[in-house]
Amino acid sequence: MSKKTLIHADTDDLRRRLLAGSALAAGSLLLPGALRRAQAQTPIVVGVIYVGPRGDFGYNQAQAAAAAAIKKLPGVKVVEEENVPETTAVQKTMEAMINQDKASLIFPTSFGYFDPHMLKMAEKYPKVRFAHCGGLWTQGKHPANTGSYFGYIDECQFLAGVVAGFTSKSKKLGFIAAKPIPQVLRNINAFTLGARSVDPAFTTRVIFTGEWSMPVKEAEAATSLIDQGADVLTCHVDSPKVIMETAEKRGIFCSGYHASQAALAPKGYLTGAEWDWSTPYGAQIKAAQGGAAMPNFLRGGLKDGYVKMSPYGAAVGAPAKAKADEIKAAMMKGGYVIFKAGIKDNKGNVVVAKNLDQFDPELEKMNYLVEGVVGAIPG
Repeated sequence: MSKKTLIHADTDDLRRRLLAGSALAAGSLLLPGALRRAQAQTPIVVGVIYVGPRGDFGYNQAQAAAAAAIKKLPGVKVVEEENVPETTAVQKTMEAMINQDKASLIFPTSFGYFDPHMLKMAEKYPKVRFAHCGGLWTQGKHPANTGSYFGYIDECQFLAGVVAGFTSKSKKLGFIAAKPIPQVLRNINAFTLGARSVDPAFTTRVIFTGEWSMPVKEAEAATSLIDQGADVLTCHVDSPKVIMETAEKRGIFCSGYHASQAALAPKGYLTGAEWDWSTPYGAQIKAAQGGAAMPNFLRGGLKDGYVKMSPYGAAVGAPAKAKADEIKAAMMKGGYVIFKAGIKDNKGNVVVAKNLDQFDPELEKMNYLVEGVVGAIPG
């Protein structure tokens, strides 16, 4: 896997695609009756592939929830396979879905499925559509029957940071991350900026495990961060389960990721940053059933229905709720900037020269940790 995900595209064209994609997605699951009936006459088989178990309390569970949602759409049949490694095994799974199940739209959901596996299958089966989760699709470089969908979940991480900022007593936060790709760095930075918007004294200590799913390392990292004084933990790994359970066992607070882990930490769960993948799934299905060109680059945030917040936990006070709700309302209107001009990295260099809105492609190339983050990007 590449450590950096770069989007090489003309900014104006990229913005046009993003806005078009968001508009397409917004109505994808709320189709007019006549259109829904017309689409029901065009059956489509959709394949969804997971790198881990569907009930992992995390990444795969969020994708599986979207698969469950699209099963309810007219004229849609869904075939699924879980625990498929990021090797040639996923190519075999895709071919089986295409040749045996007659799938014409496939969601290979894991980061490492893209290159070379999905790209090889896309070239071999040009009439099949392949929608990958992440920031890897590049116009002019990748096949037209492939695409990328992702959400601005850093908005939710910022809000989670605000809640942590009101709740923490030590002003020391902990973040357990898998790989230092831009999407992960964006979440670490947004969480930290959210907390520091409450009090600039906050710091976030980050530990990178090097793998998307490594429960033993994640448990060790959680224990280490708590031992160093962190009283709120969050993460960007495939399954936050062991991290949430460790935080609860040690009597500190936690903030979830991917899906809700509230049931794992009934006392300490504050909130969480969740995906709603049914939005881009629905957009892809609508385009395929209607014979439209494949939406190659779908992005959206809170206001577009791509991401959502977990309900507040019992430990969250009224001031935290009020402030987070105020910022969330601004985000829903599209008027809140997380990455503002003048932001420095944790080495003292200015890394954001101007305000960057969520659609700005510069954010998909992020390669720094902001001021307040304790740690370094692995070489």
